[in-house]
Amino acid sequence: MSPVPHPLDPLSPHEIAIASTVPKPSQSIANGSPIFRVITLNEPPKKETVVYLEARGEQLPPPRRIAKVHIYLNQQFHEILVDVTAKSVFSAEILHGKHSHVDSAYMKQVETACLSDARVQAEIASLQLPEEATVIVEPWTYATDGMNDMSARITMCWFYMRLSDHPDANYYAYPLDVVAEVSEKFEVTNISRLPSGEGDSISKKELFDRSKVHSSSEYHPDLQSDRRTTTRPLQVVQPEGPSFRIEGNFISWEKWTMRVGFNYREGLSLHDVRYDDRSLFYRLSLSEMFVPYGDPRCPYPRKGAFDLGNDGAGVNANNLKLGCDCLGHIKYFDAWHVTSTGDALKMPNVVCCHEVDDGILYKHTNFRTGNAVVTRSRLLVLQTIITVSNYEYCFLFYFGQDASIHYEVRATGILSTVPISVGERVPFGTVVAPGVLAPYHQHLFCLRIDPAIEGHRNSVAVEESIPMPFPHPTNPFGVGYVTKSAIISHEIGLDLDHAKNRVFKIVNENVINPTTGTPVGFKLLPCYSQLILAHPSSYHAKRSEFGAHAVWVTRYSDEELFASGVHTMQSLGGEGIASWIKNRQEDEKAQTAVQNEDIVVWHTFGSTHNPRIEDWPVMPCEKMIVGLKPFNFFDRNPGLDVPISTQEKNKSVLVGEKEPQVVTIEAEKPRL
Repeated sequence: MSPVPHPLDPLSPHEIAIASTVPKPSQSIANGSPIFRVITLNEPPKKETVVYLEARGEQLPPPRRIAKVHIYLNQQFHEILVDVTAKSVFSAEILHGKHSHVDSAYMKQVETACLSDARVQAEIASLQLPEEATVIVEPWTYATDGMNDMSARITMCWFYMRLSDHPDANYYAYPLDVVAEVSEKFEVTNISRLPSGEGDSISKKELFDRSKVHSSSEYHPDLQSDRRTTTRPLQVVQPEGPSFRIEGNFISWEKWTMRVGFNYREGLSLHDVRYDDRSLFYRLSLSEMFVPYGDPRCPYPRKGAFDLGNDGAGVNANNLKLGCDCLGHIKYFDAWHVTSTGDALKMPNVVCCHEVDDGILYKHTNFRTGNAVVTRSRLLVLQTIITVSNYEYCFLFYFGQDASIHYEVRATGILSTVPISVGERVPFGTVVAPGVLAPYHQHLFCLRIDPAIEGHRNSVAVEESIPMPFPHPTNPFGVGYVTKSAIISHEIGLDLDHAKNRVFKIVNENVINPTTGTPVGFKLLPCYSQLILAHPSSYHAKRSEFGAHAVWVTRYSDEELFASGVHTMQSLGGEGIASWIKNRQEDEKAQTAVQNEDIVVWHTFGSTHNPRIEDWPVMPCEKMIVGLKPFNFFDRNPGLDVPISTQEKNKSVLVGEKEPQVVTIEAEKPRL
């Protein structure tokens, strides 16, 4: 008999099989076969889960295992909740006007339908492309612009050309000035040409400009002749093996413990995060990301991708490779998705777990004796990488021996390009090759932080550092400054203020540090970023409400996991975090207090990416980092007990020496 799964563990293949079978009796009246889109764990209510977690080994029945099933029946989009243990339907509803996420299989169907259309073939022929050209269609989800009915799913098809027989040749180097729209019935409904200059006017049906052909836009090693030879191997060696221990989805490392989750939408999620058995966070995840493009010409406002809500971080997760994506002693986690027929689909190696050196954790040299104490920092890394069309995103959690957590996003991949006439320039993009424009755009992320700082009743304090009055008797030399702190009382969106060193601390006012006399807490180290640039009245802004503020504080709700709402595909706005707050404020019966309550903190951060030529043909990683650091949580440096670094243990090598040597440095005599 298989062990009973933990309530927060993802669904097993066996559970997916049950969930796909249970709804089928109701399908007898369905026209055609059902199409499964999602079978994933519907996480149990937090109140039930907390009771189970706090039982700590007592024999309590776990919360029910509920599977969320998204399925198309009779061309209608259904959400069915299945009790996996009881093998029965828990609830079912038709999601009128909503659309499922898309995946590579769906997009391939769109691509095939588009290229098979006779009118599309005629349009391609009219370009008179080079004989060796292969036309590539890249489908994109439709970003609402108010020009079409959003009750039906529409896919935009952008056209590119590949001039090499090599399958990995960079077709983004040859964007064509054709675009098509494809309906959810896989029918081409519109074909048009694209603007070729700064204005919004559509170009005439001109031939492909052969002067755009060039040879400087390849990135694949098979197509590159120059490769530096000066980089020697660097290997991560742990002769006694890694320091972490893993049992199923449970990780323990140093003083950290946590559970790894994974789902089709968020990808990696972390649960019940503790340090030295002290509760810190109930759940950590990337809630949403939005990539709005700033090219104002029609139809480019339709380029605005919710890469989680529309596509799914989990669905697009890479199979991580040893020695490439991950170095050292690696533990991989697999995930399970579902095919259109309801079968479990294994996704191998979607999360890697390993350790890295992070430089010095702390050091001090007593200048009187010359004696130095040095302790190097070790990090536990959990990483997942996704590919969404042209871009790659690396998502990493770092756990430090000093009880700090850092979340890093790295953006890489290939710029999404559009055609431009040779010699033209526009103020909202960068020309990166002949006839190739990389439009300005933003990458906006929202990190969802569900705190449990010594319990589930927490508050958020906003602290600012301000100068003391001057001239004033208490500040006669004008150098004094103090901090002022205020507890957030009700749900709100807040902004950063670099000039005041505005700090957001998640605290437990019921637990006081005996030394400092202040509540124990963790401080948010924000990633300073520009917020959404689209006008508030635009669909870009209305659909990505989280982009309006850097920090949001809300009351906890089991239903509020995604900052732009549950169904982002062609959404019209009014379904995200700002709307939740507004709706509760207007409801006299709703609770909006967030002081000493079960709360969620959301952090918006990202990159305003105005491309540079150095981002072409493949972009070096752009890094964005968010931190969570203990603030008056401990009675001293929590990393003080980390072993002191020594050459005997670390065995570094002097350049020119073949074997590690122990280097002894005599202390300098104190100066008199």
